[in-house]
Amino acid sequence: MQLTAIGLNHQTAPISIRERLAFAAQVLPEAVKQIVQKDAAREAVILSTCNRTELYCVGQSSDIVGWLADFHRLPENDIRPYLYTLDSDETIRHAFRVSCGLDSMVLGEPQILGQVKQALSTASKQGAVKGLLNRLFQRTFSVAKRVRTETEIGACGVSVAYVAVTLARQIFGDLSQVKVLLIGAGETIELVGQHLYGQSVAKMTVANRTLQRAQAIAGSWQADVITLNEIPQVLPDVDLVISSTASPLPILGKGMVERALKQRRNKPMLLIDIAVPRDIEEEVGELSDAYLYTVDDLQTIVAENQRHREQAARQAEQIVQDEREQFMDWFRSLSSQTQVRHYRQQADTIRQEQLAAALRKIEQGEDAASVLTELSERLTNKLIHAPTEALKQAGEAGDQTALLLLSQALRLDDKN
Repeated sequence: MQLTAIGLNHQTAPISIRERLAFAAQVLPEAVKQIVQKDAAREAVILSTCNRTELYCVGQSSDIVGWLADFHRLPENDIRPYLYTLDSDETIRHAFRVSCGLDSMVLGEPQILGQVKQALSTASKQGAVKGLLNRLFQRTFSVAKRVRTETEIGACGVSVAYVAVTLARQIFGDLSQVKVLLIGAGETIELVGQHLYGQSVAKMTVANRTLQRAQAIAGSWQADVITLNEIPQVLPDVDLVISSTASPLPILGKGMVERALKQRRNKPMLLIDIAVPRDIEEEVGELSDAYLYTVDDLQTIVAENQRHREQAARQAEQIVQDEREQFMDWFRSLSSQTQVRHYRQQADTIRQEQLAAALRKIEQGEDAASVLTELSERLTNKLIHAPTEALKQAGEAGDQTALLLLSQALRLDDKN
C-alpha cells in the first residue's frame, strides 16, 4: 500500500492559484466520495483551508493529480508546478506537522487541528476512509496533543484571526474609536470578533448570508447583525472591514467600495480579506483611500510571531520525528503481515496433516508411543525442510548476507 499526499499551500502557490484549487464546503463531501468511486485512490481525505489544499490518499500520485485537475477543470500541466507530491514516509511526517501547526502561515496556530478533524469526519461519512488513513489521522491527533502538552507552541493566542487584528492595531493604534464590519460567521470571523471585542472597538457589525448564524456569534460582542445585501448601506460608516466567507464569488466589488469612500469624504478604510477564494475584488486595492490586505500580505506579522515560537517549534519537530519513526515501523510491518500469515497457515497445514495421519494409525491399533515419536520426527522434518534448503543454497552460492539473515531469523548460535 502506498500513502501519498498531494497538495499546495501558501509557500508553493500564490492566492490566485490556491483559490482555483480550493474545495468549497458544499462540494467537499461529493469530491472526497468521487475520488474513491472513480478509483483515483483507495482511501482519501481532502483538507481545504484558506492557505492549503491537500489530498491524503492511499493510491498512486499520478492518478490523484489527474483527478484533481479534472475535478477543477484545469489542465494538469497548469497546476503541476505548484504541487508537492509526498511518499509514504513524507506523508506521515507532513500530516503530523500540519496538525501541530508547524506548517501553517502562523506557526503553531491551533485552528488547523480542528480543520483536519473536520476533513477526516467528512471523508469518513462518505465512506472514503478505511483502516490505514484512519490509523494515520488518529495518530496525528495524538501527536498534536502531545506537542501542545509538552511544548509552549500554543502559549500565545496566535492565529490568522489574531494576526488580522494585530495588523489593524498597528495601523489604527487605538481601536476604541474604530467601527468594524465583519463579513461571514465562520470560525475565523468568530475568533476575529473575540479579539476585537477584547480591544473595545467603538462598534461592530456582522454581515452574513443568514442572520441566525450571525446572531449566534454576535450576541456576546453586543454587535449589530445585517444580511450581505445590506452591506452597501453600512459600509460608508465603517473604518475596518475583515472578511472571511466561503463564497465562490467576491462579496465586495470595486464599485461598492468606491461609492462608500466618496460618502466618507475620502476618509481611509482598511480592508483585510482572509478568504480563499477572495471576498474582496483585487481592484479595490487600486483605490487611493482603500488599504486592502489579503492572507498573503500577513506574512510580515507572521514572521515576527514565528521568531517567538522557534524554540518551541524545534521541540515540536523532535516529537514529530520520534512519532514518525514509530508510525513508519508499524507501516513497514504491514508489508510483511501477508507473508507471516501465509507462513503460519503453511505450518498449520503441515501440523494438521501429520496429526491426522498419526491419529489414523492409533485408531488402527499401532503403538501410541511409536506413533508420537514418528509424528515428532516427521513434523520436525517437514517444518525445517524449507529453511534447511535455503541455508544449503546460500552456502553453496557463498552468499554470506543471506546466510547471516537466515541465521538471525532462525536464531542460530554462531558457534553451531
